Amino acid sequence: MTATVAEAVRLVLLTADPPAKVKAARAAARDWRLGRLAHAFPVAMPDRPARGDRPELLPPSRMPKRGRAGSLRARIAMLHALAHIEHGAIDLAADVIGRFGAAFPRAFVDDWMRVLAEEAMHFAIVARRLHALGAAYGDLPAHDGLWEAAEATAGDPLARLAVVPMVLEARGLDVTPAMIDRFAASGDAASARVLRRIFDDEIGHVATGVRWFESCCRAQRFDPPAQWRKLVDTYFRGALKPPFNDSARESAGLTRDFYAALAERDSVFHKAPSPSRDERPALEHQ
Repeated sequence: MTATVAEAVRLVLLTADPPAKVKAARAAARDWRLGRLAHAFPVAMPDRPARGDRPELLPPSRMPKRGRAGSLRARIAMLHALAHIEHGAIDLAADVIGRFGAAFPRAFVDDWMRVLAEEAMHFAIVARRLHALGAAYGDLPAHDGLWEAAEATAGDPLARLAVVPMVLEARGLDVTPAMIDRFAASGDAASARVLRRIFDDEIGHVATGVRWFESCCRAQRFDPPAQWRKLVDTYFRGALKPPFNDSARESAGLTRDFYAALAERDSVFHKAPSPSRDERPALEHQ
């Protein structure tokens, strides 16, 4: 049996097979919840998670376009892109625990283990939905933008919290409601229900990031919105793109005083987004 929390999440990161990764993530979360893992960090996290041969990873500029809106091909492409995001989110949750957990109290691991379990569940339910539509994760190409954000912030827990939950996952709150509407309009109520479940959970994930970001800022006597803007300027090369789902963001504690000024500046100066830094908007345009 894995003895420490770091070993448990390292195993998640080193597991390439997606169903086995889901199983490892669920086991880590369960063992932590049951007190089977010591709050200890004797092993380092890998620079990159293990990956299988599929899906093929392409630069964002080479990603194929989707089919006609509402078609089966387009719905499969959207679900495949979402499955890839959730697969990457499993690794991001495991990495934030193993890479930064030693600097935080046990409650940090409590929170991110819950996120880890939910990301594993999200991947599993999207993969099942793909299967029901005659497809599978790995059938289509994908890109590695989420892990690039992890690499950029590997040396700074505050930067990781600023960029991953508070930019990338928050972007999911902006775009997912429209995706739900598209699935519903095409008669795919089952996929719409899957996305609704994920959307509701992601509000909690963003809230977890905001809560720990603000806690770190208070400990270091930083103003949270000002420090967030500084870190986003430093570590995130994309633009903050409206429209924003202000109500969902506010439910997560991510109020407009964090992002409104940066978004306005990006709009004025036409700052070009880097898709490799933000995979969520790709769901709208692939």
